[in-house]
Amino acid sequence: MENSKEMRTWLDDMKLDHPLVIAGPCSAETEEQVLKIAHQLKDTDVSYYRAGIWKPRTRPGNFEGVGLLGLKWLQKVKEETGMKTCTEVANRAHVELALEHDIDLLWIGARTSVSPFIMQEIADALAGTDKIVLVKNPINPDLSLWLGGIERLHTAGIKNLGAIHRGFSTYEKTKYRNIPEWQLAIEFKNRFPDLPLINDPSHITGNRDMIFDVSQTALDLNFDGLMVETHFDPDNAWSDAAQQVTPEKLVQIMRDLKIRKESDPEAEYNKD
Repeated sequence: MENSKEMRTWLDDMKLDHPLVIAGPCSAETEEQVLKIAHQLKDTDVSYYRAGIWKPRTRPGNFEGVGLLGLKWLQKVKEETGMKTCTEVANRAHVELALEHDIDLLWIGARTSVSPFIMQEIADALAGTDKIVLVKNPINPDLSLWLGGIERLHTAGIKNLGAIHRGFSTYEKTKYRNIPEWQLAIEFKNRFPDLPLINDPSHITGNRDMIFDVSQTALDLNFDGLMVETHFDPDNAWSDAAQQVTPEKLVQIMRDLKIRKESDPEAEYNKD
């Protein structure tokens, strides 16, 4: 796989005047919750509405997602708001169900991208699709493993690809939930400058109060967009409550972020 301007086509074709924003709840909990958040995000900078529907946790016994039912709710989101939808897939069965329900964008999580076996299974299931497929970095800081997963998808004829930087696991106690290891993201950008790279400040921080600062750092490093977990009642979310922001807070974050103009790396502008 070699860098190519065509890698950016799906993103450039959106003709956005702001970074790509993917937002929505960590987990789809109820139909009412999914639709309420979607309507709150409808007329914002959000281009894709996210909701996790398969949520295996680190240890079993907690809420692990609503499964197939959530895909029906995402279809309603599209019908009622016109927003494009996205969800995480972790195996062939997930892929087939997501495609059947016309989900617009699929992402592959960090616990999946760590396995070349599963990545090949997903690549085979997605072969030739025109859907957008984003790959989160594996939980361990291994750039070759991250790129290898993307290359498997590319080899399967998937053209609309991108990556999500969500930080890396560590035994060390730090202020981050997953340490960003910015140097890996920078090296990723250096090797594939035209492959869209999205930052996930929610999983990097694990703390809604830190999301703005990590988002600003990502944009300063010329990331192409952000994936931010968003919930109308974050404190009572069924998963990852501490890292979710309200739709109103997301709008404020996007308003306050400074975004570099491509034509002048030193110049920054506030969208408003």
